[in-house]
Amino acid sequence: MTSLTRRTFMGGCAAGTLLAVAGNTGARAAAGTTASTTAPNTAPDEAALQAAISDLSHPPATSAQLRVDRRGDHWYGTAGTADLGSGRAVRPDDRFRAGSVTKAFVATVVLQLWAERRVELDAPIGRYLPDLLPSAFSRRITVAQLLNHTSGLADHRGLPDDSTPEGVLRHRWDRWTPREWVETVTHDPLKFDPGTTQEYRGINYVLLALITEKLTGRPYGQAIESRVLRPLGLTRTLLPGQDPRLHGPHVHGYLRMTDGSLRDITVYNQSSAWGEGELVSTLDDLSRFQRALFSGALLPPHALDKLFTLPPDSVRMLDGTPARYSLGLQKATVNGVTFWGKTGETYGYRTRMFATRDQALRFVLSYAPTPLTTQEEMTNRVVAALTA
Repeated sequence: MTSLTRRTFMGGCAAGTLLAVAGNTGARAAAGTTASTTAPNTAPDEAALQAAISDLSHPPATSAQLRVDRRGDHWYGTAGTADLGSGRAVRPDDRFRAGSVTKAFVATVVLQLWAERRVELDAPIGRYLPDLLPSAFSRRITVAQLLNHTSGLADHRGLPDDSTPEGVLRHRWDRWTPREWVETVTHDPLKFDPGTTQEYRGINYVLLALITEKLTGRPYGQAIESRVLRPLGLTRTLLPGQDPRLHGPHVHGYLRMTDGSLRDITVYNQSSAWGEGELVSTLDDLSRFQRALFSGALLPPHALDKLFTLPPDSVRMLDGTPARYSLGLQKATVNGVTFWGKTGETYGYRTRMFATRDQALRFVLSYAPTPLTTQEEMTNRVVAALTA
């Protein structure tokens, strides 16, 4: 698998695989703790939820934690250890790398700027980022098409080879600027006419973060901090920039090498994920963000509606399946229950943050898979338990 293919897979696969829920593959005893305040009508779910995250063999993982909120009641469970060296159990305020969940924060700020009439969603991106992209790109692609992954941007060229776990370790200290990263998609023509097809691409959100900086006059991370993190009191969430370390209590990520050994991959320069996947957060903070976003605390109603609006039916994914990305979220329907949310992953970490639009059911799942690429077995078990 090439590094390009894996980057696309890592950010965008889960909304599709959530539609094909697998059965429970068998669970072992939890290695962590659980605590719940669930109402009697949801109590039977507890054993199934704990079993869903306690199977740390399918996929291989070192830890997992899950928070479920159902009509005001919540359940929290853990399995495995935050750090193989100490054996410490995972806690809900432990930091972890949340990957492409970053995009939900970027989209929120862009939609805030739209509601303030500081950006036009139908405007060509060249209006805000002149001379950054070839004119054939900047004149044809709109801000909205970046948000919902219908831009048609070309594939990356010149990326380092991180198709093996050893390659990932070799490149963990690489430093990229956003403009260098954007330049890697400028060597070929657009893949399709903007707005006609949907293809999940992280580079779309690198460009949106650059637009945010242009409009606010500050680093995009500071814009997210002032507009989202501070107002919600998300004190454990941050955009690390060039800092490769996780500070304070955190979950360690591990990667299994081709010889079978495990290497700690927690320390990693996320500059190549700038704007699209560098967020560091906690289960508690993501749950609070999810609740505030869906409740309209961050966006006025006409902007919030954009998060729940897919492209027209004529727009399909590259493989011909229906479009599933809105202007910031993704949609998945399982057993008749429609979820909206965001997936995220980076080496050693995987995060799933989904809810029904009315918030009758919300969940945030974070676990630490060790293979370079893994299937959605744990997510599928969780969703199956929630929608049975």
